Order: sequence, then C-alpha cells, then structure tokens
Amino acid sequence: MTPLTQHDWPLFYTLHNTQEVIAQCFDPVDDAVLQQKFQQRLVPWHKEAEHWQCLVIRQHDTGQAIGVTGMCLSQGRAEVGYLLLPAFYGQGFGSESLQALIKWAVSSQSIIKFKAVVTEGNVASERVLQKIGFQLVEKVPNAHSIGGKRYTDHIYHLDAV
Repeated sequence: MTPLTQHDWPLFYTLHNTQEVIAQCFDPVDDAVLQQKFQQRLVPWHKEAEHWQCLVIRQHDTGQAIGVTGMCLSQGRAEVGYLLLPAFYGQGFGSESLQALIKWAVSSQSIIKFKAVVTEGNVASERVLQKIGFQLVEKVPNAHSIGGKRYTDHIYHLDAV
C-alpha cells in the first residue's frame, strides 16, 4: 500500500463512479464534490487528524493500483474501510489490506480499537470483517439512503489487544 497522490485521481474517480463498487455503499456525487473529497485525502494523515487517511492498495507483483483503504480516528476508535475495483473482488485483497492497515495502526500509532460500517446486504464485506476478527455490535435501521432506498447499517468492532 502507498499513500494517495495526485496521480491516483483516475483510480479514485473510477472507484467512486463504478456502480458495482458503490451500489451497496453510497450514491455517486458530482465531480466537484468528489474532487474535494480527493483533495482532503491527499493531506498527510496523523493520529490527531480529523480526516480520512487514504492508502492505495497495490498488487504485490505488478504494483498495479487496485483499490483504496484507510481509516479515520474519532474518540479513540478508528473507522476503517476499503473500495476495490470489481476485477479484484473475491481474491483476498480486502482482507489483506485491512489486516495490514490494522497491524500498522497498532504497531506504529498505538490504535487498538477499530470500527467498520457495512450496509445491510453487503455480504462480501461482512465476511471480510468477520474473517479478520470484527464482531457485529449494532444494527442501525434506516441509517442512510442509496438510490432512494433506506438501508440498515451494520456496525462492527474489533479490539486488537
């Protein structure tokens, strides 16, 4: 994984505008809003930062950018997440990237509490979280809307000790 740079705009744009990627996450936003989100993620992250850290997930052998992962720390718990290009679904990249992110956060930042929010029905992402030890702690009905339909959020926690 590498820090997000200006050169990663095409990847970031594609991830946030590919229906298969965002269908169970969020609605697309206009280009100006997306560019603003991208610029915010370029700001170097530190433990007191209020913005998302964003790292590019790369294939080990080729270095090809295949997705993004990151976290945002709030009240001592880091919310983690990832987005992958559809061609790389089901190959373990989500699990591997989250495990690496958590390992780094624990060893170098002394962060031991993690959270992930998954839209109900996003079974693949829930399996990724469960595989690496996250536990479902709460369901929030009608938490947000995607495509005009209301969805329940599943809140997962992991306490790495």
